[in-house]
Amino acid sequence: MLDSPIPPDLTVPPAEREALDSLCARDPDLAGIERAAGPLPWRRRPKGFAGLLAAIVGQQISNAAAAAIWSRLAALAPPFPDAETLLRLPEGALRAAGLSRPKIGYARALATAVVSGRFDPDALERMADEEAIATLTALPGFGRWTAEIYLLFALERRDVFPARDLALASSAAALKGFPTRPSERALRALAEPWAPARGLAARLLWHHWQFLTSRPAFDPA
Repeated sequence: MLDSPIPPDLTVPPAEREALDSLCARDPDLAGIERAAGPLPWRRRPKGFAGLLAAIVGQQISNAAAAAIWSRLAALAPPFPDAETLLRLPEGALRAAGLSRPKIGYARALATAVVSGRFDPDALERMADEEAIATLTALPGFGRWTAEIYLLFALERRDVFPARDLALASSAAALKGFPTRPSERALRALAEPWAPARGLAARLLWHHWQFLTSRPAFDPA
């Protein structure tokens, strides 16, 4: 077992620790993850525009690439990010930081919606999971995966499970001994018994995959 300490700000909150222990009592495979990989770090992302922008940045690229782009974006006009600042930055600067043209369009559409008042990120906190996902997926560039990532890491929703995530599918296959990576549909079915803590199961599966692959997490400040 890896027993290296984790920083206090990454310690699993007490209520989530209780739910996590209950989840692991129901699934011995999940229970074995922390014994092998060490304590689960409780990763968070900022709420509001910053967290939503981070979800866009992380679409369809590795965590290492997302972290590098985020660092370059943050250096463009500190303190960053906020919606007004992003709208002032020229497209060339955003492209030089590593954002693709479509992602620049998504980021600017999000910033415009926030600045104009057409979209209030704070309102998501008062919504149930599916209502919040529907609200987010109405924005340009926000598919279900992006919305779920935001709810899971920024709003810390306990039962959100981003089943389209390839790392989750790969981790589940390794953990359960599947010959191939499960489809999104199969992964959602696998996760059903983990309700109402599917988000905690997702966190464990990512932790397991990072342990197996030594890949870094993406933790935007």
